[in-house]
Amino acid sequence: MEAVRNIPTIKVGIQGVASMTVEELLEQYAAGVLNFSGVDLCEANLNGAKLSHVNLSDANLSIVNLSGANLSEANLSNAKLNVARLSGANLCGAILNNASLNVANLIRADLSRAQLRGASLIRAELVRADLSRADLLEADLTSADLRDATLRQGNLRHANLNEAILRGASLTAANLEMANLNATDLSRSDLSGANLRDAELRQANLCHANLSGADLSRANLRWADLSGANLRWANLSGAKLSGANLISADLSNANLTNTTLIHANLTQAKLIRAEWIGADLTGATLTGAKLYATSRFGLKTEGMTCEWVDLSPTGDRSIIQNFYSQDSRDFFNETPPTIRIIVDAALEHEANFAIAGAYYQIAQEYRELKQPPSIESGSRRTIFTFSVDSDEALFPTAYVVILPFIDGASTQKNILNMVEMINNEFAENQDLKSNDMVKKLNILVQQAINQSPTIKQMKKNIEVASKLNFCKAPTQVVLTNSSTQTLIVHDHPKFGKRFINRSTLKTSAYDDDTSSESTPYILASSDMVMDFVRGFHYISH
Repeated sequence: MEAVRNIPTIKVGIQGVASMTVEELLEQYAAGVLNFSGVDLCEANLNGAKLSHVNLSDANLSIVNLSGANLSEANLSNAKLNVARLSGANLCGAILNNASLNVANLIRADLSRAQLRGASLIRAELVRADLSRADLLEADLTSADLRDATLRQGNLRHANLNEAILRGASLTAANLEMANLNATDLSRSDLSGANLRDAELRQANLCHANLSGADLSRANLRWADLSGANLRWANLSGAKLSGANLISADLSNANLTNTTLIHANLTQAKLIRAEWIGADLTGATLTGAKLYATSRFGLKTEGMTCEWVDLSPTGDRSIIQNFYSQDSRDFFNETPPTIRIIVDAALEHEANFAIAGAYYQIAQEYRELKQPPSIESGSRRTIFTFSVDSDEALFPTAYVVILPFIDGASTQKNILNMVEMINNEFAENQDLKSNDMVKKLNILVQQAINQSPTIKQMKKNIEVASKLNFCKAPTQVVLTNSSTQTLIVHDHPKFGKRFINRSTLKTSAYDDDTSSESTPYILASSDMVMDFVRGFHYISH
């Protein structure tokens, strides 16, 4: 009976919606009543009211003054709060799923951990509001003002932020996957570590935004302004950046694999150590871009504009590469230099294991070997293909990667003879580019010579590999430069001349002399070597 006396007397309005005065609601709340679901308090004044844990689901609270009110943990799901005043209100942990807060004043409101799934906040004022860890899945924030708001670790997946203002907002580690951010102002915002996969960001303003470590894979950033933005270590693979403004943006170590940058402006952008194989730079502008340790291969560059690039390690313009006429087209070529070791034998499991171990050990000592070779294994031959970052690295890297094979000594001898030819040819050449190339080539070759004995003596895997029959088979070593020209630096006299040993019916027999010393490889002519070297592109600093 006591419980019955605590049930509030509620007047029913003409629309069938419960209505009561503010005084009645506050009196009953003070008496312990929490359930006011469906109440109509339109235009009421609840300024500074303390209503934590109250149930106002489905309530009509349009144009209500709740400034400074305490609504923490309150249930306001499906409530109408259009044009309501909630400035400075405490809505921490409140449930506002599917609520209408259009044009509401939520300036400095605390909405941390609030549930706002499917909520409508069109043109709402959320300046400096705290939405940390708030759940805004599929919420509509079209044209909302979120300047300097905090949305750290918030869930904005599928949210509509079209033309919203988020200038200076903090969205660190927020989930904005597939969100609509078209024409949104995110200038100087912090989106570090945020998830923006497949997000719509057409014409968005991200000027000087912090997007370091953000995932923007497959995002639509056409015509977006990313000038001065921090995109270090960001994932932009497959993103669409056609027409985007990336002037002075920092893309160091960014993933731009297969990214569309058609007509994008990358003037003086920092692309140090960026990965962009497959990127489409058709019609893009790259004048002054910082490209230290950035691959120049696998790019589409038709119609690209680039007057000069900065190749200094820190981007301080201490090493400038100027271009004239079609020079930039040659610089951004499409063919990575490679070394192929073709072994005249099938690769068996034991050999595969030993070779893998050998190249692992080599890579520990020889840093130019940045990744393991690709292997093409057939019933008769095995091809190891090594990619290098520059043409100048071809001869020295070949000098090292041949170490596991018995043909190593003769191959190294051929390489040194070819390098001597190059030195003799360019001895009196006054061309600075050529002199720089030859100087770097000699430094790299000398490093390879100095490291080879240490690698071979100290690494057991190489010794094991060299004792296998596979590593004793004849080899052919072919270099391909970035102009797709090839040069054979070693061709074993028995290569391709395997015969069947009729007494054992095994197809693994060669003449007893597996070394190429008895019938030496005929060294390529000086003209052939120089023609190959003239196909080198610009020095990679």
